[in-house]
Amino acid sequence: MRVHVVSDVHGNVEALKRAGDGADALVVLGDLIDFVDYHDHGRGILGRVFGAEKVARFAELRRGPQLAEFGAYVRSLWGSLDDPAKVVEEAVREQYAELFGALPAPTYATPGNVDAPHLWPEFAGAGVQVLDGDSVQIDGLTFGFVGGTVLPPGAVLRKNAAWTPYLRTAEDYDAALAKLPEVDVLCTHLPPAVPELTYDVMARRPELGSAALAERIATDQPRWSLFGHVHQPLAQRVRIGRTECVNVGHFKRTGRPYVIQW
Repeated sequence: MRVHVVSDVHGNVEALKRAGDGADALVVLGDLIDFVDYHDHGRGILGRVFGAEKVARFAELRRGPQLAEFGAYVRSLWGSLDDPAKVVEEAVREQYAELFGALPAPTYATPGNVDAPHLWPEFAGAGVQVLDGDSVQIDGLTFGFVGGTVLPPGAVLRKNAAWTPYLRTAEDYDAALAKLPEVDVLCTHLPPAVPELTYDVMARRPELGSAALAERIATDQPRWSLFGHVHQPLAQRVRIGRTECVNVGHFKRTGRPYVIQW
Protein backbone atom coordinates (compact mmCIF):
# COMPACT_ATOMS: atom_id res chain seq x y z
CA MET A 1 0.00 0.00 0.00
CA ARG A 2 1.33 3.44 -0.95
CA VAL A 3 -0.15 6.65 0.48
CA HIS A 4 0.96 10.18 -0.43
CA VAL A 5 0.65 12.88 2.25
CA VAL A 6 0.66 16.66 1.73
CA SER A 7 0.20 19.70 3.95
CA ASP A 8 0.33 23.47 3.55
CA VAL A 9 -0.80 23.48 -0.07
CA HIS A 10 -1.56 27.21 0.04
CA GLY A 11 -3.08 27.40 -3.42
CA ASN A 12 -0.59 25.23 -5.36
CA VAL A 13 -3.27 23.70 -7.55
CA GLU A 14 -1.00 22.46 -10.34
CA ALA A 15 1.18 20.43 -7.98
CA LEU A 16 -1.92 19.18 -6.14
CA LYS A 17 -3.25 17.72 -9.40
CA ARG A 18 -0.18 15.44 -9.47
CA ALA A 19 0.05 14.75 -5.74
CA GLY A 20 -1.74 11.42 -5.95
CA ASP A 21 0.11 10.09 -9.00
CA GLY A 22 1.26 6.52 -8.32
CA ALA A 23 -0.47 6.35 -4.93
CA ASP A 24 -3.36 4.22 -3.69
CA ALA A 25 -4.67 7.19 -1.66
CA LEU A 26 -3.91 10.83 -0.89
CA VAL A 27 -3.95 12.34 2.61
CA VAL A 28 -4.24 16.14 2.93
CA LEU A 29 -3.33 17.76 6.26
CA GLY A 30 -4.77 21.19 5.66
CA ASP A 31 -3.96 24.78 4.76
CA LEU A 32 -5.37 24.58 1.26
CA ILE A 33 -6.00 28.33 1.09
CA ASP A 34 -3.38 30.80 -0.15
CA PHE A 35 -4.30 33.71 2.10
CA VAL A 36 -1.03 35.68 2.31
CA ASP A 37 1.73 34.84 -0.17
CA TYR A 38 4.97 35.95 1.46
CA HIS A 39 7.04 35.09 -1.64
CA ASP A 40 4.84 36.79 -4.24
CA HIS A 41 2.91 39.62 -2.59
CA GLY A 42 0.58 40.01 -5.53
CA ARG A 43 -0.82 36.52 -5.10
CA GLY A 44 -3.04 35.05 -2.41
CA ILE A 45 -6.29 36.49 -1.17
CA LEU A 46 -4.70 39.59 0.35
CA GLY A 47 -2.70 40.24 -2.81
CA ARG A 48 -5.79 39.91 -4.97
CA VAL A 49 -7.83 42.23 -2.75
CA PHE A 50 -5.28 44.88 -1.70
CA GLY A 51 -2.39 44.60 -4.17
CA ALA A 52 1.29 43.69 -3.81
CA GLU A 53 2.47 46.96 -2.25
CA LYS A 54 0.08 46.79 0.69
CA VAL A 55 0.79 43.09 1.24
CA ALA A 56 4.54 43.84 1.28
CA ARG A 57 3.91 46.31 4.11
CA PHE A 58 1.71 43.72 5.87
CA ALA A 59 4.53 41.17 5.67
CA GLU A 60 7.13 43.65 6.92
CA LEU A 61 5.07 44.61 9.95
CA ARG A 62 4.16 41.01 10.77
CA ARG A 63 7.84 40.09 11.00
CA GLY A 64 8.57 43.03 13.29
CA PRO A 65 8.17 43.46 17.04
CA GLN A 66 5.54 46.22 16.93
CA LEU A 67 2.33 44.24 17.26
CA ALA A 68 0.18 47.31 17.90
CA GLU A 69 1.29 48.92 14.64
CA PHE A 70 0.69 45.66 12.77
CA GLY A 71 -2.81 45.33 14.24
CA ALA A 72 -3.68 48.91 13.34
CA TYR A 73 -2.49 48.38 9.76
CA VAL A 74 -4.57 45.22 9.37
CA ARG A 75 -7.66 47.01 10.68
CA SER A 76 -7.08 49.85 8.23
CA LEU A 77 -6.95 47.38 5.32
CA TRP A 78 -10.22 45.71 6.23
CA GLY A 79 -11.78 49.07 7.04
CA SER A 80 -11.22 50.18 3.46
CA LEU A 81 -13.77 47.58 2.23
CA ASP A 82 -17.54 47.91 2.42
CA ASP A 83 -18.09 44.20 3.22
CA PRO A 84 -14.72 42.53 3.89
CA ALA A 85 -16.22 39.21 5.03
CA LYS A 86 -18.11 38.85 1.73
CA VAL A 87 -14.99 39.68 -0.30
CA VAL A 88 -12.93 37.07 1.58
CA GLU A 89 -15.56 34.35 1.34
CA GLU A 90 -15.90 34.86 -2.41
CA ALA A 91 -12.12 34.53 -2.81
CA VAL A 92 -12.03 31.43 -0.57
CA ARG A 93 -14.84 29.79 -2.52
CA GLU A 94 -13.03 30.48 -5.79
CA GLN A 95 -9.87 28.82 -4.48
CA TYR A 96 -11.74 25.84 -3.01
CA ALA A 97 -13.51 25.17 -6.31
CA GLU A 98 -10.10 24.72 -7.96
CA LEU A 99 -8.37 22.93 -5.09
CA PHE A 100 -11.05 20.35 -4.34
CA GLY A 101 -11.45 19.82 -8.07
CA ALA A 102 -7.78 18.79 -8.18
CA LEU A 103 -8.09 16.06 -5.54
CA PRO A 104 -8.09 12.43 -6.68
CA ALA A 105 -10.21 9.63 -5.28
CA PRO A 106 -9.72 8.49 -2.63
CA THR A 107 -8.56 11.50 -0.64
CA TYR A 108 -8.71 11.77 3.14
CA ALA A 109 -8.47 15.37 4.33
CA THR A 110 -8.45 17.44 7.50
CA PRO A 111 -8.42 21.27 7.63
CA GLY A 112 -5.55 23.46 8.79
CA ASN A 113 -5.67 26.85 10.46
CA VAL A 114 -5.69 28.62 7.05
CA ASP A 115 -8.93 26.95 6.03
CA ALA A 116 -12.67 27.49 6.34
CA PRO A 117 -13.86 24.01 7.40
CA HIS A 118 -17.54 25.01 7.35
CA LEU A 119 -17.25 25.27 3.55
CA TRP A 120 -15.53 21.91 2.98
CA PRO A 121 -18.70 19.77 2.71
CA GLU A 122 -19.87 22.05 -0.10
CA PHE A 123 -16.78 21.39 -2.22
CA ALA A 124 -15.68 17.87 -1.24
CA GLY A 125 -16.81 15.41 -3.92
CA ALA A 126 -17.71 11.76 -3.47
CA GLY A 127 -14.06 10.71 -3.55
CA VAL A 128 -12.97 13.10 -0.77
CA GLN A 129 -13.59 12.16 2.86
CA VAL A 130 -13.34 15.05 5.34
CA LEU A 131 -12.18 13.92 8.80
CA ASP A 132 -11.69 15.94 11.99
CA GLY A 133 -11.78 14.09 15.29
CA ASP A 134 -12.54 10.98 13.26
CA SER A 135 -10.74 7.84 12.13
CA VAL A 136 -10.80 5.67 9.02
CA GLN A 137 -9.41 2.29 7.98
CA ILE A 138 -7.01 2.28 5.03
CA ASP A 139 -5.89 -1.20 3.99
CA GLY A 140 -5.75 -2.57 7.52
CA LEU A 141 -4.32 0.50 9.30
CA THR A 142 -6.31 2.97 11.39
CA PHE A 143 -5.73 6.62 10.49
CA GLY A 144 -6.89 9.27 12.98
CA PHE A 145 -7.37 12.93 12.04
CA VAL A 146 -7.51 16.19 14.02
CA GLY A 147 -7.61 19.52 12.19
CA GLY A 148 -6.82 23.13 12.99
CA THR A 149 -4.33 24.58 15.45
CA VAL A 150 -4.47 25.76 19.05
CA LEU A 151 -5.14 29.31 20.19
CA PRO A 152 -2.18 30.92 21.95
CA PRO A 153 -2.65 31.22 25.73
CA GLY A 154 -4.79 34.24 26.56
CA ALA A 155 -5.81 34.86 22.94
CA VAL A 156 -9.46 35.36 21.99
CA LEU A 157 -10.78 34.53 18.53
CA ARG A 158 -12.76 37.35 16.92
CA LYS A 159 -15.77 35.58 15.40
CA ASN A 160 -16.98 38.66 13.51
CA ALA A 161 -13.67 39.31 11.73
CA ALA A 162 -13.36 39.40 7.95
CA TRP A 163 -11.31 36.20 8.12
CA THR A 164 -11.49 33.70 10.97
CA PRO A 165 -8.77 31.06 10.91
CA TYR A 166 -9.43 27.58 12.26
CA LEU A 167 -7.96 28.11 15.73
CA ARG A 168 -9.27 26.00 18.60
CA THR A 169 -9.03 26.29 22.36
CA ALA A 170 -6.65 23.77 23.86
CA GLU A 171 -9.64 22.11 25.55
CA ASP A 172 -11.48 21.71 22.24
CA TYR A 173 -8.40 20.41 20.44
CA ASP A 174 -7.57 17.96 23.22
CA ALA A 175 -11.16 16.69 23.28
CA ALA A 176 -11.08 15.99 19.52
CA LEU A 177 -7.81 14.12 19.98
CA ALA A 178 -9.20 12.12 22.91
CA LYS A 179 -12.16 10.99 20.77
CA LEU A 180 -9.86 9.02 18.50
CA PRO A 181 -9.44 5.30 19.04
CA GLU A 182 -5.95 3.82 19.17
CA VAL A 183 -4.50 4.51 15.73
CA ASP A 184 -1.62 3.37 13.56
CA VAL A 185 -1.21 6.73 11.81
CA LEU A 186 -1.97 9.99 13.63
CA CYS A 187 -2.70 12.74 11.07
CA THR A 188 -2.83 16.36 12.24
CA HIS A 189 -2.08 19.79 10.89
CA LEU A 190 -0.39 20.82 14.12
CA PRO A 191 2.89 19.22 15.25
CA PRO A 192 3.37 17.70 18.68
CA ALA A 193 4.99 20.06 21.18
CA VAL A 194 8.58 19.02 20.51
CA PRO A 195 10.99 21.98 20.19
CA GLU A 196 12.81 20.64 17.11
CA LEU A 197 9.47 20.22 15.33
CA THR A 198 7.88 23.54 16.29
CA TYR A 199 10.80 25.92 15.69
CA ASP A 200 10.75 27.66 12.29
CA VAL A 201 14.31 28.47 11.22
CA MET A 202 13.27 31.15 8.70
CA ALA A 203 10.82 32.97 10.98
CA ARG A 204 13.32 32.45 13.83
CA ARG A 205 10.62 31.67 16.34
CA PRO A 206 8.73 28.64 17.65
CA GLU A 207 5.18 27.93 16.55
CA LEU A 208 2.72 26.39 18.97
CA GLY A 209 2.56 22.62 19.13
CA SER A 210 0.21 20.35 21.02
CA ALA A 211 1.35 18.93 24.36
CA ALA A 212 -1.65 16.56 24.35
CA LEU A 213 -0.56 15.28 20.93
CA ALA A 214 2.96 14.58 22.22
CA GLU A 215 1.50 12.76 25.23
CA ARG A 216 -0.82 10.71 23.03
CA ILE A 217 2.11 9.66 20.83
CA ALA A 218 4.23 8.70 23.84
CA THR A 219 1.36 6.65 25.29
CA ASP A 220 -0.02 4.89 22.20
CA GLN A 221 3.14 4.68 20.07
CA PRO A 222 1.49 4.73 16.60
CA ARG A 223 3.64 3.87 13.60
CA TRP A 224 3.56 7.42 12.29
CA SER A 225 2.62 10.90 13.44
CA LEU A 226 2.24 13.04 10.33
CA PHE A 227 1.70 16.83 10.35
CA GLY A 228 2.63 20.15 8.73
CA HIS A 229 2.04 23.78 9.80
CA VAL A 230 5.71 24.72 10.43
CA HIS A 231 7.05 25.56 6.98
CA GLN A 232 10.79 25.43 7.74
CA PRO A 233 11.21 23.26 10.85
CA LEU A 234 14.50 22.82 12.66
CA ALA A 235 14.01 19.06 12.24
CA GLN A 236 11.73 17.39 9.72
CA ARG A 237 11.49 14.18 11.73
CA VAL A 238 11.90 13.08 15.34
CA ARG A 239 11.32 9.73 17.00
CA ILE A 240 9.17 9.43 20.11
CA GLY A 241 9.67 5.83 21.16
CA ARG A 242 8.73 3.72 18.14
CA THR A 243 6.75 6.53 16.49
CA GLU A 244 8.21 8.30 13.48
CA CYS A 245 7.05 11.93 13.82
CA VAL A 246 7.32 13.62 10.41
CA ASN A 247 6.64 17.10 9.10
CA VAL A 248 5.48 16.13 5.60
CA GLY A 249 6.76 19.37 4.09
CA HIS A 250 5.64 22.76 2.80
CA PHE A 251 3.84 21.48 -0.30
CA LYS A 252 3.32 24.94 -1.78
CA ARG A 253 7.09 25.32 -2.16
CA THR A 254 8.22 21.73 -2.78
CA GLY A 255 5.32 20.32 -4.80
CA ARG A 256 6.33 16.88 -3.50
CA PRO A 257 4.18 14.60 -1.33
CA TYR A 258 5.58 12.60 1.55
CA VAL A 259 5.25 8.85 0.94
CA ILE A 260 4.41 6.10 3.41
CA GLN A 261 4.21 2.46 2.42
CA TRP A 262 3.29 -0.76 4.17
